[in-house]
Amino acid sequence: MNILIKSATITDSESEFHNTTQDILIENGKITKISEHIENQENYEEIKRNNLHISQGWFDSSVSLGEPGYEERETIVNGLKTAAYSGFTAVAVNANTNPVIDSNANITFLNAKANNNAVNLLPIGALTVDSKGQDLAELYDMSTAGAVAFYDYKKPICNPNLMKIALQYTSNFNGLVCVFPQENKISGNGVMNENITSTTLGLKGIPALAEELQVARDLFLLEYTGGKLHISTISTATSVNLIREAKKKNLDVTCSVAIHNLYFTDTVLTDFDTNYKVLPPLRTQTDIDALIIGINDGTVDMVTTDHNPIDIENKKIEFDHAAYGTIGLESAFGALQTIFTTDKTIDILTKGKERFGLKPIPITVGNVANLTLYTPDETYIFSKTDAISKSKNMIFENETLKGKVYGIISNNQIVLN
Repeated sequence: MNILIKSATITDSESEFHNTTQDILIENGKITKISEHIENQENYEEIKRNNLHISQGWFDSSVSLGEPGYEERETIVNGLKTAAYSGFTAVAVNANTNPVIDSNANITFLNAKANNNAVNLLPIGALTVDSKGQDLAELYDMSTAGAVAFYDYKKPICNPNLMKIALQYTSNFNGLVCVFPQENKISGNGVMNENITSTTLGLKGIPALAEELQVARDLFLLEYTGGKLHISTISTATSVNLIREAKKKNLDVTCSVAIHNLYFTDTVLTDFDTNYKVLPPLRTQTDIDALIIGINDGTVDMVTTDHNPIDIENKKIEFDHAAYGTIGLESAFGALQTIFTTDKTIDILTKGKERFGLKPIPITVGNVANLTLYTPDETYIFSKTDAISKSKNMIFENETLKGKVYGIISNNQIVLN
């Protein structure tokens, strides 16, 4: 792949060219020259776009793709295509498939399906067999096959002793344990945040306490055992404070928050729209403010789309019975830019790679080209025509977003909108 990118503003704090406008010459997948003007002497393909910006390739730590077993929701091929057109060069893919990704063979299957793709698929293996929370899965075997972490997607580990053993065992090979922070005996049959809105709507609530008890328990276990812990998709102010205190103790813990939990409050549920039914549930403005402070001060390590396609049969039904989840890859950049500056948005979208085994690749001569191309200023109303996913369960539908993605350059391939 040989291309010449013309007049691109580089957003990369690790690059000497940060916040400058340059031409970038890429030959055989590597950056060979960066300069204010480069002559196209070899007649390479040129990339020119309006207000073109470039950053290191974006990463998402929590993406669900359906295949195998739920291909009606999404396939690996189309899911990775969606990621590419949304600006992501790497996605960590959850184990919530049928069968659950809980063995060496399952990890090998995912890697084979994603082979030679522009987007790097990083498989997350299930922490327990069939994600049932009873027995640890083949963690070391999955690690040797390429699993980057272990997580029973949206299923808390109820047995604290099993959690203790998981942290102890994975520390032998530097494995990353991911957990979902919810105490099921507290959350019960709740379907939204427990608050005045849930009372008004007559819906059973999930108290913030259900998350915070589990976060506190897992942090105590981490302090006792050592190991590496990632707490996925926190949503409350107290969770932020608990993790902030844990980091002051130098515990090896990271956490993430879903983009929609930074954007919407539970008040949007007044029309019982199941697109807003997500887990953890949408909380309050106080929680959002605390999460944003946590992002800015480094307590919250990464932001995820928590992309989870759900077929219409499981979404367009009564609110109590609808499945949790929303797609989020396509709207990620535009939604984040309504909350943060462009520089901060890019910082957010490129964070978390090292925790999941990827090295950042700065935009500098000699490095392979792992790039996201975008424009930061265009505003538009997000609609179904913007969704590439097979499923259209869109929490951001009809929202005014800011900034559009042009595509990616990765693995010696170009994917452009």
